[in-house]
Amino acid sequence: MNGASREALAAARESLTALTDSTSADAAALADELAAVTALLDREVSLRRVLTDPAQSGDAKAELVQRVLGGRISGPAADLVSGMVRSRWSAPRDLVDATEELADLADLVAAERDGSLDDVEDELFRFARTAASSPDLRSALTSRTADASAKRELVRTLLTGRVRPATERLIVRLVTQPRGRSLEAGLDALSKLAAERRNRSVAVVTSAVPLSDEQKRRLGAALAKLYGRQVHLNLDVDPELVGGIRVQVGDEVINGSVADRLEQAQRRMAG
Repeated sequence: MNGASREALAAARESLTALTDSTSADAAALADELAAVTALLDREVSLRRVLTDPAQSGDAKAELVQRVLGGRISGPAADLVSGMVRSRWSAPRDLVDATEELADLADLVAAERDGSLDDVEDELFRFARTAASSPDLRSALTSRTADASAKRELVRTLLTGRVRPATERLIVRLVTQPRGRSLEAGLDALSKLAAERRNRSVAVVTSAVPLSDEQKRRLGAALAKLYGRQVHLNLDVDPELVGGIRVQVGDEVINGSVADRLEQAQRRMAG
């Protein structure tokens, strides 16, 4: 997003926080409502263009939201969207992306309230690894010929009773409304959003053998010191590393695997 849209998204996030700070607000229900608005805006190109038209006054756009959405979603949700359209957006598509992000954030708030946010982070990571290792599953979840209801039922068959409700809702929404994203990119974005909710980074740690609790504690402490904030560890095992670990935080990779050192030695010898 460009500058105007980034500012609008930041303001929308603050409004969502203020709304969900109220104990009476049902964060999971709000997430469903915002997801429905996202689907509507994604489908109705002319509507999102009008709602982001800088030539239209904020009041006029907010009134349009109330006319279109009033009675279809709750008052607080409609007020939240009305506030969003009063802001300036660099592109109509940015409004849709922002509404989708708020829906995901609302589900994460629901997880945070019931104490399952850490579990949701881990479950999103595990599902991403499962999908990556199963071409048939990935194909079924990303098929352009399969309808949304079939994908929804597949996810529920796989996950219901095995993961937290917020995890299931987030993954169902991603596979039924991908909006041009790959499954991998969508799951990665959700993991980062969950980590951000707890004001921490995510480190994908790959080791040749499972790490002990003490090794995980020491690694977490070292990364927290390095980055100046708490770092959540998503752990994976890859015997091909031979030994050592590979740590990726965002775009930065810290590679201490034996395989990597052998590869470096081979390159030096070849040179």
